[in-house]
Amino acid sequence: MAGVGQARDREDGRKRLFGDETVVAFAEWLVRWRWAVIAGSLIVALLFASGGRHIGFSTDYRVFFSDENPQLTAFDELQNVYTKDDNILIVIKPLEGEIFTPAALSVVREMTEASWQTPYSTRVDSLTNFQHSYAIGDELIVEDLVADDNPLDPPAIAKIRDVALTEPLLAQRTVSKDAKTTAISITLTLPQKDMEEVPDAMKHVRELVAGYAAAHPELQFAITGNTALSNAFSEMSLSDMQTLVPFMYGALILAMILFLRSATGTFATVIVIGFSAATAMGIAGWSGVLLTPPSAMAPTIIMTLAVADSIHVLSTMIKEMRRGASKRDAIIESLRINFDPIFLTSLTTVIGFLSLNFSDAPPFHDLGNITAVGVTAAWLYSIILLPALMAVLPVRIRARQDGKLPFLERAMTNLANFVVAQRRVLFVGGMGVVIVLGLLIPRIELNDQFVNYFDTGVQFRADTDFAMENLSGIYQFHYSLPSGSSGGISNPDYLAHLDAFSAWYRDQPGVVHVATMSDIFRRLNKNMHADDPDAYVLPTDRDLAAQYLLLFELSLPYGLDLNNQINVDKSATRVIVTLENSSTQQLRQTARDARDWLAANFPTASEAEATGPVVMFAYISQRNINSMLLGTGLAILLISGALIIALRDLKHGIISLIPNTMPAIIAFGIWSILVGEIGVAASVICAASLGIIVDDTVHFLSKYLRARREKNLSAEDAVRYAFETVGMALTITSAALIAGFAVLSMSDFLVNEVMGVMMALTIFCALVADFLILPPLLIALDKPAAPKGAKATEPATARAAPAAE
Repeated sequence: MAGVGQARDREDGRKRLFGDETVVAFAEWLVRWRWAVIAGSLIVALLFASGGRHIGFSTDYRVFFSDENPQLTAFDELQNVYTKDDNILIVIKPLEGEIFTPAALSVVREMTEASWQTPYSTRVDSLTNFQHSYAIGDELIVEDLVADDNPLDPPAIAKIRDVALTEPLLAQRTVSKDAKTTAISITLTLPQKDMEEVPDAMKHVRELVAGYAAAHPELQFAITGNTALSNAFSEMSLSDMQTLVPFMYGALILAMILFLRSATGTFATVIVIGFSAATAMGIAGWSGVLLTPPSAMAPTIIMTLAVADSIHVLSTMIKEMRRGASKRDAIIESLRINFDPIFLTSLTTVIGFLSLNFSDAPPFHDLGNITAVGVTAAWLYSIILLPALMAVLPVRIRARQDGKLPFLERAMTNLANFVVAQRRVLFVGGMGVVIVLGLLIPRIELNDQFVNYFDTGVQFRADTDFAMENLSGIYQFHYSLPSGSSGGISNPDYLAHLDAFSAWYRDQPGVVHVATMSDIFRRLNKNMHADDPDAYVLPTDRDLAAQYLLLFELSLPYGLDLNNQINVDKSATRVIVTLENSSTQQLRQTARDARDWLAANFPTASEAEATGPVVMFAYISQRNINSMLLGTGLAILLISGALIIALRDLKHGIISLIPNTMPAIIAFGIWSILVGEIGVAASVICAASLGIIVDDTVHFLSKYLRARREKNLSAEDAVRYAFETVGMALTITSAALIAGFAVLSMSDFLVNEVMGVMMALTIFCALVADFLILPPLLIALDKPAAPKGAKATEPATARAAPAAE
């Protein structure tokens, strides 16, 4: 125990969060009962991990919105009044020519009939079963536009084409304006009692489309819609777990081999990170958490953070063995030195991720909670299981005899001299860069186009892009416009306001189609006047309009009624506005303009607002940023308190906040230049990264303060000491963290990709700030020397492996 005793002498006078004697006794107990500890850890890990079988994947896009979300509440209220809007859209386009051919129309007609067999379907709308109305004498005829008994000869097709391209309810909604593309819309009423409802419906439609695609290679097919969106979210969650987690394992194993140069150390680390991720996901399963794309990246994040803990413990152990200590003594010494640091940095990381519970998007709650559990598990496995494993595994480390410094350590010495010599230039220049980049942040546009959440290689994205390019937009505003009285939708004044609102929307840029009841009333008025084109106007008599509507409703077949457009007591109608692919800023502005128009021009609907999935996603970033302001502020407060307590120094605790707030500013400033827009991921990056990037600052400061207080070094020499003792460790562990988060950039889900890139960029900026801005700041603010005999405080940090001293 000589090595340990000498190390203890060197640590005299330093206060620690956990007493040395307690930690050493704990370490000795671990080594003594190593086999029991390994067996116990295995049992506990398997018990928790067994909950993984209960993990499910959410199949509802609404999971991104909290119950208090006003846009979700408004959309649910609208769907409670009218029919549900969950739908699957099958888009059909011939490779050559128009859709108006006997073969193509026959396929559409057959697929329309077959689509009624889709699980949970309650309505199927298409070109062929559109309820076309016309007059024969005094009789109103309502029938399928492409009826089964109609011969598809040239005259009949010409008539069908003419109706389809002139009927407002069909043109640029069900049939493209170039007559080359059409769609079949399957409306679903999901009981929402089984997670397999959406996958079952999608499976049926995919099989249906696959069969027709094989039989008709001259036709192109695509599948989109709200239900397809929900299914894409669940499939993306599963895809990320199946691809990113194995890749992360490979990357971490390679990193361990390069950093530790120890096969047994690498093996033990893989066990720790695997147990950490499995424990967290198992607890999530026992808790009934349904994974979404954001929460599905928790295992990748957990493994990244867990490997840094393991590096911390193993690197100190290896250094002690290189200095001649036995493996047993090296394990005990490593735990004594690292117990406080691992606890402190695990605590700050947990605080950062738990703050995600302030997000307005529940998937980020799950991400924060699962990751916090995983980080806690990683801390426990690193201080309990890892030492026990290393105590039983063979470890061969050669003691260094030549005394030469490795290349990276020499590089740190040179960097320290450069920073000290150029401190004024670096500080002024660094602060200038931070200020300039900070001023660029407002240029970033918040943009959450949910279609663009998916990579172009994802089938849903490809199909949806195909639909938008060839048929119509998929972004829709939904309005419920009240008339003020039962049966009031037949009131001529109401119809006039409704028609004016629809006309206003059609004149707005980016609007592709407006579905409104005023068009049906116009058509019925024309029909009841012997199809006189001049009678294509709104009825001027309320009772007459009501009779037209009743006659039309009685003529409609089952399943194709007007319940999706009119409420039960006929006091309100639904207007659906379809828009082209627009940024969320443009969508929000259009919605505001429409709200202002209604307030000024539509007395009974003056308070109506746009709703629908696109509206919900348009405000998701803004709402999350507002909600995360409190979460991030609380995280900063708690982490700052932890740093001040750990450093035992109010002044340097406050100083530490400067380099810890800079990285996010720098990263977002760089993002504004390179990309210029960001989505919902922006709301959680600051809080999630804060608990991680603070580790480097604490470790650098602790070494700096020790040099000032114990060694009575000047501020300049204390900076050099900090670089020489921890510079290489900070570089290595930061590189591991950057590589880990960079793996997330491989996700096909944009939110995960952006979060991975931004977290990696923020961690890199943190390392730069700690190396180039913090040292000049310390030199400028500190006195020339510290009084002799002062006691030092050296908390440590788990993310950087300290040099054993």
